Amino acid sequence: MIVFDWTLLYWISGLLLLLIWLVPAVQLALHFSEVTDLTQPGWNPPRDTAPPSLTIVVPARNEEAEIEAALRSLLQLNYPQYQIVAVNDRSTDQTGAIMERLAAEPASAGKLRVIHVRDLPAGWLGKVHAMWLGSQRDAAQRNAAQQTNSDWLLFTDADCVFHPDTLRRAIHYATRTATDHLVLFPTAHMKTLGERMMISFPQVMASFAMRPWKVRDPKARDHIGVGAFNLIRRSAYDAIGTYEKLRLEVVDDIKLGESIKSAGLRQDVVFGPDLVSLRWAVGAAGVVANLEKNLFAFLRFRISLVLAVCAVTFFLCVCPFLGLLLAPGWARAPFAVAVAMIALAYTLTGRYMANSPWMFLTCPIAALVFNFATLQSAFLALRDGAITWRGTKYSLEELKKKC
Repeated sequence: MIVFDWTLLYWISGLLLLLIWLVPAVQLALHFSEVTDLTQPGWNPPRDTAPPSLTIVVPARNEEAEIEAALRSLLQLNYPQYQIVAVNDRSTDQTGAIMERLAAEPASAGKLRVIHVRDLPAGWLGKVHAMWLGSQRDAAQRNAAQQTNSDWLLFTDADCVFHPDTLRRAIHYATRTATDHLVLFPTAHMKTLGERMMISFPQVMASFAMRPWKVRDPKARDHIGVGAFNLIRRSAYDAIGTYEKLRLEVVDDIKLGESIKSAGLRQDVVFGPDLVSLRWAVGAAGVVANLEKNLFAFLRFRISLVLAVCAVTFFLCVCPFLGLLLAPGWARAPFAVAVAMIALAYTLTGRYMANSPWMFLTCPIAALVFNFATLQSAFLALRDGAITWRGTKYSLEELKKKC
């Protein structure tokens, strides 16, 4: 009779988890500080410099609760040469009316223009179409006025609030470093434990796939895009084919970053506490709802990848804690070190999220909720034959053509 040696299995699993977590934790410890912080004094440009022109594109659908604060913060930027194009994407609430009211205020001084989208053309996602339309309308109106296009475009979300200095610092940094596409990590305002748990978790897990300090390296595969702040040179935007090339991309911000990197253009990512802030979702349920839209698309609509990600997530994030509780004797040691590496990763990323390092204790719970969101994302898409977002259904068959 063969007796299975469970102690050996614990040792093998524990050592494997230790080694896997050791890599991102050590990399974060050694290199995370290499990511520039735009709030540092060195990135405050002299007042007498003549900055390049800038157009800010703000797509919005049913954002009546957030759009006024977002647009007012943009109107109060201390950047001297910019305009805002707000695109009301088929909203059924007061979003469009709020935009028009703000545009009519004397304080706007012609800085804010509003576009209303009544119907979504076939073959487009709503947000992507709104961003493309905003950038194209800016170019068309400038050409009609015999003006050159804006040197830079900023694509941002309708729930983001900007500090007045944000664009001065960001443009100064991008110009000084010859960057074509600059991403600024926004500051997430997290008001509940569930939000902290479910927002910190993907930030930590992203360290396995993307090294932010490597984004600026043209030889590295690492790329990035964040919907809250994608600042791109107009020439680079045109070079990648504009958002027209990404018309059916659900994770449009990441795909924009991938397109920039693939084209051999310079990309970078920076921190800037409170330069751009938002509340990404309300409660853990709100985070899950946001994830459900993107996860199946991010995994290329493939069930095999969904199951693989769920299995790997469970092994990496739940098994270290289970092993620490269940392994016999010294076999707990590698699990303890793996948990320590998880704690280190949470501590390092938490510094830039104003999050407690003790959030690592929520890692196994967050992993289970994340797996639920991943499976739910796939189930709903397959059941409906479509992805539904903000009241619009997008055919799964059509979306798969882009993968």
